[in-house]
Amino acid sequence: MPSSTRSPLLGVAVVLTAASLFGTLGPVSRLAYDAGMEPVAFVAWRSAIGFSAAAAFIWWRIARRGERLIRPADLDGRARLSLGTAALMGFVLNLCMFIAFDRITVALALLGFYTYPVMVAAGNVALGREPLDRPRIAALVLAVAGMVAVVASQLDPAAGIRFDAIGVGLAIGAALSQAVFVLLSRRGYRAVPADQAMGVILGVTVLCSVPLAIATGATSTLAFPFEAPSVFPLLAFTGLFAAAIPSMLFLTGIRLVGGTGAGILMLFEPVVGVVLAAWLLGEGLAPIQVIGGLAILAAALILQRAAPPTERIVSAPAVEAENSPGEAEPGALTSDARAPSLPARGAEG
Repeated sequence: MPSSTRSPLLGVAVVLTAASLFGTLGPVSRLAYDAGMEPVAFVAWRSAIGFSAAAAFIWWRIARRGERLIRPADLDGRARLSLGTAALMGFVLNLCMFIAFDRITVALALLGFYTYPVMVAAGNVALGREPLDRPRIAALVLAVAGMVAVVASQLDPAAGIRFDAIGVGLAIGAALSQAVFVLLSRRGYRAVPADQAMGVILGVTVLCSVPLAIATGATSTLAFPFEAPSVFPLLAFTGLFAAAIPSMLFLTGIRLVGGTGAGILMLFEPVVGVVLAAWLLGEGLAPIQVIGGLAILAAALILQRAAPPTERIVSAPAVEAENSPGEAEPGALTSDARAPSLPARGAEG
């Protein structure tokens, strides 16, 4: 089967792009809230627009490029379970963070959430997937320290710091959900292209978030954009550039650089959020935050230089050729259901 070589820089660039786009969510959501949107309704609209964009992209690839829609029946039980669990974790992540933001200071919630790269690194070591060698340890320490510098600088004792154990527990729960998602997403359902997988994940978030809005008495807020059409551009931007596109890139990045590397690189997300807040919302940018951002970029450089000089990218039908004879890739398609031209994915490293 055809193969090609790509620099590890590609995987780093993909994840940093995803982190940068996700980083726009905070400032844009603030603008939407200032316009009158409620958080639960915002989450529902964001996921719905993101799902619609993902569905349109999937349709284009199938209808115009002749690629094949992977059905649940095409996957083995383990792959279906992995994809379903990852989708559920995506919803739980949103639910936990939404409640945490309501109970504790946002910066505290973010400090709790961004512990997930450490959880991913520990999980990969425990599962025997990725060694925690010296370059990864150095990158992880640098990135976490940089993230703490960026986020903790937003804590303002003069404005009051809200803290309770439940809120912190929910933030840690969100981190755990994200860690499970990352650990499942490199191998658990690799036979499913990134765009189709994220379509399923975003669709589950829509199916769960709308009933949540209704159950919490926020039904009327779901119709707010029709009362104030000026928020539609914000919602469209968020659904496309802070949901659909970065979600697909994030999953692609996990498959290219592994869970530990992707988790470390995603710590660039709060840096982008802080810079955009300083630009769009007039919030100050402290020197320590600049240093923190540079530390995270240094971690990215360490990961890129420590990676093998090239990483082989193969098309999905050739995945099993990388395994030992008779060993099937977890979640691989059965022999009679393989698509002839699925998008390329990163080989297991």
